Order: sequence, then structure tokens, then C-alpha cells
Amino acid sequence: MTFFLSEAIWNEISRHAQDTFPEECCGAIFSNGTTDSVQRLKNMQDQLHTLDPQTYPRTALIAYAINPKELEAAIDAAHVHGAKLKAFYHSHPNHDAYFSAEDKAFASPFGEPTFPGAVQLVVSIYDRTVKRICAFAWSEERKDFVAVPLQRV
Repeated sequence: MTFFLSEAIWNEISRHAQDTFPEECCGAIFSNGTTDSVQRLKNMQDQLHTLDPQTYPRTALIAYAINPKELEAAIDAAHVHGAKLKAFYHSHPNHDAYFSAEDKAFASPFGEPTFPGAVQLVVSIYDRTVKRICAFAWSEERKDFVAVPLQRV
């Protein structure tokens, strides 16, 4: 499986990572079959950390959390326009683009992905310069997320 990302979507995700640096950004990509669109989502990790630092010891500098109600509203709005969820993305400021244990826990909190068809994109950004974007997809055979080729078109 190769995941295709248009130059425009690549650039929009990169801008989002640059705009939020040094904090992690997060968002979703929706597709109507011919056109993709980016939906920026708010990283609420700092809010969670402030409310309960024991349960959420990490800040938005090294973690992200998507508000489930905001995500649900974005998915519902996309469906109204004939689009469906294609991928999630988030950034790793001053770190490589890898799918961490925390990323896996967020994407599959009960051992199975919440959105099995959605690819997970991770953006490596150093000092506001995007170095790499990598794609990870759920492998039913491995019961894990695996790296998949990402091609800019």
C-alpha cells in the first residue's frame, strides 16, 4: 500500500506544523474521492496537563490530544459534503517522524484502531523546518501500525 499526498496537502500540513512549533500540531485529512482537504484540530494536551498533571504528565511540546467532540464535528461536516476520513496527522517537534508507543495508544486505545482505514502521518519538524513526513497504516496481519510508502503527487 502506498499513501498518496498531494503537494497542496503536504504544504498545508507542513504550515500547520510550522505555525504551532514548538508544540505538536494535529489534524485530519478528508477526501471526497477526487479532492482532499485538511482540517486543523486543536491540540488540547496542555489543557489536560493543567487539569490533571498526574494522569497527563506530558505537555503539548511532546504530546497531542484531539478533543473527541471537535473530531466528531469535523467528521460529521465532512460527511455532509460527501467526504470521509482519510488520515490523521501530528508533528514531532525537534524529533524524527516515527510512530511512538504513545501514538499507537492514542490511535488504538483498546488494541484495535478506532479508525482502522485512516492512515497516521507523522511530521518531523526541526526549528520550524519540516524534515520528513512518514505514513503508518494498520496491519490486520500484524495487529500493529506499520510504515507504508508515502508519495507526493
